[in-house]
Amino acid sequence: MTVKQFKYSTFKDPQSQLKWLNKGMFASEEKTFNENLKDLKKYPLKPDQLEIFQVNIGYQCNQTCSHCHVDAGPHRTEMMTKEVMGMCVDVIRNNNFKTVDITGGAPEMHKLFRWFVEQISDLVDEIIVRSNLTIIESNKKYHDLPYFFKSHNIRVVSSLPYFEKKRTDSQRGEGVFSNSIKALKRLNQVGYGKSDSDLILDLVYNPSGAFLPDNQENLEVSFKRNLLTNFNIEFNSLLAITNLPISRFLDFLIESDNYEDYMYKLSDSFNPAAINGLMCKNTLSVDWQGYMYDCDFNQMLKLRTADKGDSHISNFNANQLADRTIVTNQHCFGCTAGEGSSCQGVVV
Repeated sequence: MTVKQFKYSTFKDPQSQLKWLNKGMFASEEKTFNENLKDLKKYPLKPDQLEIFQVNIGYQCNQTCSHCHVDAGPHRTEMMTKEVMGMCVDVIRNNNFKTVDITGGAPEMHKLFRWFVEQISDLVDEIIVRSNLTIIESNKKYHDLPYFFKSHNIRVVSSLPYFEKKRTDSQRGEGVFSNSIKALKRLNQVGYGKSDSDLILDLVYNPSGAFLPDNQENLEVSFKRNLLTNFNIEFNSLLAITNLPISRFLDFLIESDNYEDYMYKLSDSFNPAAINGLMCKNTLSVDWQGYMYDCDFNQMLKLRTADKGDSHISNFNANQLADRTIVTNQHCFGCTAGEGSSCQGVVV
């Protein structure tokens, strides 16, 4: 079943989402995520070395995607202030993060997006920008983004649900596929995704319904063949990401009566081999207000880091974060199902 278009999630209170995640099957016969960790002697889950600083600089977006766990869209006004951005820059400068992963919404819509990139450009080995592609085509002021990305050697991670118009537009909105193709061509023209270039262009695949993604390697072969044959478009890697039962996708699961079946599917597909590769092990996620989380999904559920101090970036303490317990709940089944899932694709 295709995901229905929701203008915005009905779950404005993260606590109501958590009630759904903890109800029914996990109150009776099915093991909770934490019980699975205990069986494997992995509870409480502890972090490894922090390597990735993931920062959500705002929820505003030019699209309203049906599966969006951020509930982003044109109606959102939450944007990171320059003061909080400055705190993030200081933390990045004074610690050993290898990667800064900038996300949103559409992060490029933030009026200080380019300033922020310029501040951190020489501080880390890699900057990732998670682009929805269509932002490049949405307004003339964004047409030069491929050149800006190139000037800072940014790794562009772009959303493209499928290599065909019907499935892409049904998930992300009318006209998205056409504009995504145009944006990919612009990126290719400046060298992104080309075999003779070091400019990295990755695509992200999310399933269009209540099922797990197919094998990432096989999907990548299909995407590369179809995009090259039909549109002469090249890219580097495909990242297959499992949809988590949060925000708009949770709306869809409940309204379509797929919630319990999907949760059973995730829990029945629990793969212990995925635990060591979970993104919460090496990533710190920061929201637009500067609060810290173990991952982007915990951020949407307001499950802040369980360190021994304050969870705001202004009180960043590397030693306390290294000693923290990672906050886990039933949605974590989404990251350990099958081949596993993270913002970097599969983990197994």
